[in-house]
Amino acid sequence: MSTWLIHNAAFIVTMDDERRELEDGAILVRGHSIADIGPTDELMPRYVDRVDHLYNARDMILFPGLVNCHHHLYQTLTRAVPAAQNASLFDWLKTLYPIWANLTSEAIYVSALVGLAELLLSGCTTVADHLYIYPNDCRIDDEIQAAQEMGVRFHPTRGGMSLGESQGGLPPDSVVEDEEAILREMQRAIEHFHDPEPFSMCQVGVAPCSPFSVTPDLMRESIALARSYGVLAHTHLAETPDEEHYCLERFGCRPAKYAEDLGWVGEDVWWAHAVHVNGEEVQLLSRTGTGVAHCPSSNMRLASGIAPVRQMLDAGVRVGLGVDGSASNDAGHLLAEARQAMLLQRVCGDPAALTAREALEMATRGGAAVLQRHDIGVLAVGKAADIVGVRLDHLDYAGAAPHDPVAALVFCYPRKADFVMVNGRLLVDHGELLGWDLGKVVAEHNRLARALVAGA
Repeated sequence: MSTWLIHNAAFIVTMDDERRELEDGAILVRGHSIADIGPTDELMPRYVDRVDHLYNARDMILFPGLVNCHHHLYQTLTRAVPAAQNASLFDWLKTLYPIWANLTSEAIYVSALVGLAELLLSGCTTVADHLYIYPNDCRIDDEIQAAQEMGVRFHPTRGGMSLGESQGGLPPDSVVEDEEAILREMQRAIEHFHDPEPFSMCQVGVAPCSPFSVTPDLMRESIALARSYGVLAHTHLAETPDEEHYCLERFGCRPAKYAEDLGWVGEDVWWAHAVHVNGEEVQLLSRTGTGVAHCPSSNMRLASGIAPVRQMLDAGVRVGLGVDGSASNDAGHLLAEARQAMLLQRVCGDPAALTAREALEMATRGGAAVLQRHDIGVLAVGKAADIVGVRLDHLDYAGAAPHDPVAALVFCYPRKADFVMVNGRLLVDHGELLGWDLGKVVAEHNRLARALVAGA
């Protein structure tokens, strides 16, 4: 069991229950978890001769590993595709479905490596991914393998689409699956990969894609399956006006009511987006404990709207952040997402609608709450050693760090992390991802991306 003493940090943002912020702080890591935290001048003499590794975090701000609550890692392959650059969600999907129909097991694996590497370098240590398209030989196993090799804490959700165009759905019939096959694969993924224990590195969820790509029967069966195994359930909901119109025409109700009628509310459920929810529906989220993954960059990119995050937080809704698919965001930087969340809530006229600390809290303990993880999202004794460090002496923070280093992380343009530890294992040091030749990974990824688009 390896021990670390990370010392002389300029500032530590604990995000603990007291929201302590420590100057000149230190953290003792023993194995997978934090064993002590406090001022350097107290911890240094106590542990300096009793640890395997000393790490000088001078000029760094340390904070909990960021939590990404919604992503589609395979979409790194189709960033900035010209035909989809200026489309709203439904047209964007119709453009990309035929390209994604050419996905392979290799493409899923390599795209996951790229997306996870990008997230780690942004300070993200826990990633929930929604893989809902399985053409050719693709399996959820491919991205789980990538996460295991990369060392990130992973929440893969086995999605699926079953409602093709011929049955009134949005996706072409060529990319949908049989519902029994989807349920079998959800069950297999849970049984093979889900680890419910504290400090788990892989927790599987079920995630039928959206109201316009699966049937009500699949929604009912999948939530029943999830609850029989005690795992979480995830889906897209209330993302755009088009989706709202679809639900009104097909089901006679708004998306939130549709989800409620099917049992898709509760502390074991989280929705991606929840942009188009009214006051009554926000209260539904609060009353049932349903979580939300807020994806501000994607919502702006696709002109989907502005989620009422301030209203949700005031109502006690669990809200975390998601970068969303890399083809509807074209980036995977979770600290940048926190900045966008803060700025987007202010667009409507209130400069205090979301503070820097609230945005950072959504990216840490807020995301942990959405994923029902009580072992991550904070820096405290007994919690997972998921720790991120960013140097405050970078040019980007000049003139900000002396005043408020925590606000500097969110207000200033986000940098890559200088230090990232996941589960007590150092993965990023001096801004470099250890043990990987990212040039080779990117070259292979670009080869697959070109072939994917050309094949369409």
